[in-house]
Amino acid sequence: HQQMSLSPDLNTAHLSVFSVLVLTLLAMLVVATFLWNGLVLATILRVRSFHRVPHNLVASMAVSDVMVAALVMPLSLVHELSGRRWRLGRSLCQVWISFDVLCCTASIWNVTAIALDRYWSITRHLEYTLRTRRRISNIMIALTWALSAFISLAPLLFGWGETYSQDSEVCQVSQEPSYTIFSTFGAFYLPLCVVLFVYWKIYRAAKFRIGSRKSNSITPMTPEALEVKEAAQQPQTVFTVRHATVTFQTDGDTWREQKEKKAALMVGILIGVFVLCWIPFFITELINPLCSCDIPPVWKSIFLWLGYSNSFFNPLIYTAFNKNYNNAFRNLIFRQQ
Repeated sequence: HQQMSLSPDLNTAHLSVFSVLVLTLLAMLVVATFLWNGLVLATILRVRSFHRVPHNLVASMAVSDVMVAALVMPLSLVHELSGRRWRLGRSLCQVWISFDVLCCTASIWNVTAIALDRYWSITRHLEYTLRTRRRISNIMIALTWALSAFISLAPLLFGWGETYSQDSEVCQVSQEPSYTIFSTFGAFYLPLCVVLFVYWKIYRAAKFRIGSRKSNSITPMTPEALEVKEAAQQPQTVFTVRHATVTFQTDGDTWREQKEKKAALMVGILIGVFVLCWIPFFITELINPLCSCDIPPVWKSIFLWLGYSNSFFNPLIYTAFNKNYNNAFRNLIFRQQ
């Protein structure tokens, strides 16, 4: 979603050192977001083992984020350089705003879809078979892009407010109060409720498993017999064969439990960063048209670019918790060299 600019005095001929530094950092963010998401997409396309769930969800997220970097952020940077004035005409303004809403909404819902997929794979791993997972993930991807397209095109299709003003050279998301409520809830507050609910359920499931997990110890009744009894202490397995006793110290977590803990941590960080990046923007976006609050344009721009930065963090977070991606990245880069 588009609003205002980060540099307060760019409409003057002289650029301050601070303004140049800010714009340089924003340009670097645009390039890094495009390259990192492009690398994720290239890896998924080139590596055959990634042609399945949940990598199709990651690919959908990378597509939305690379579109943010390629189609939305550059024009937003031009907007900053123009002193928050839009001088590129009505048509390009409408295209820019539509892609902004489409890509950012799709990115947010893709994060939600990944969180839901992790939740079902952790809490319902017996019912959530590979075939079911593939079908549900494809449905979530289709719904994500359909809903995002509907929210972004609604002002153009139904005349739901105006995005461009030639006299004041303003290009922004429709400020019609009814559209503001519809778009902010559809693009952010609804997925926010879903991901917070999902993480609460994942946390409860993990806490329940840790609390209910007990270990077994095997001790001899006679030289030829074994007795199994439950013990709450550090898990130990004791084998007695005739008169020789061998003790093996076992790890407290099974392979599946370790995998689930890692998935829960990844989802938690993904959701946490998503909330921190987008909540300031969507709070101001909802409040501004509904009241006479005058939020300084510089703060609106800071919140906007903080939201855009979520497209940079998404692939970093997901791939950091997946060794297969790190290995695939290295193979892809060295093969190109």
